[in-house]
Amino acid sequence: MLEISHLTHRFGSTLAVDDLTLTVPAGRITGFIGHNGAGKSTTLRAAAGILPFNAGAIAVDGHDVRTDPIAAKRASAFLPDNPDLYDFMTGLDFLAFIADLYRIPRAERRDRIGFYAEAYDMTGNLGGVIGGYSHGMKQKLALISAFLRRPRLLLLDEPFVGLDPLASHTLKEHLRALCRDGGAVLFSTHVLEVAQTLCDDIAIIRQGRLVVSGPTATVTRDASLEDVFLELQENAR
Repeated sequence: MLEISHLTHRFGSTLAVDDLTLTVPAGRITGFIGHNGAGKSTTLRAAAGILPFNAGAIAVDGHDVRTDPIAAKRASAFLPDNPDLYDFMTGLDFLAFIADLYRIPRAERRDRIGFYAEAYDMTGNLGGVIGGYSHGMKQKLALISAFLRRPRLLLLDEPFVGLDPLASHTLKEHLRALCRDGGAVLFSTHVLEVAQTLCDDIAIIRQGRLVVSGPTATVTRDASLEDVFLELQENAR
């Protein structure tokens, strides 16, 4: 579903991502782990087609993000760690705007919005102006807008930040459902317990380079993901 091959990107003289190759298969949730500044967000933004990169290739559901960007974006949805929403719009106006962009028929959008709004306890808030939302409500609205598109690939940067326990549980169920339907998920998180219990695969990045990648049980063996991550950090010193 996602093929990243020898991705390299610099910000000026800083090498943010260094020759990274990573595959996210259909039907699987992959956790993307690393310290602050390791290159996780840069990789996700490049995969989403919103950050031009210096070298390498990225394909989403077989569509090259450089040569076929529209098809790649139609197949995926990306949520940054702090989604930029239009504060002057109501929640419903924003979702209608997203539905228009992705040409979702009115009957389908109505059903999808109703389903996800109820699931995230947002039905009574969609008439309110986004500028008056709490951080958690904005995160829920952004998630609804992503699921509304029925993406094949979800790219999420710290998606659980700001969510209450019920919404976190709901998101986990929706990620699993997307994968059961043949989609795939790549998400970054600092909550290693969530990554270990939720993810089929784990990819650990350090200083822009992929250092570990594979099925969660293989990566962790008999240890916790936290122990594995800390050991890798210690060995890098």
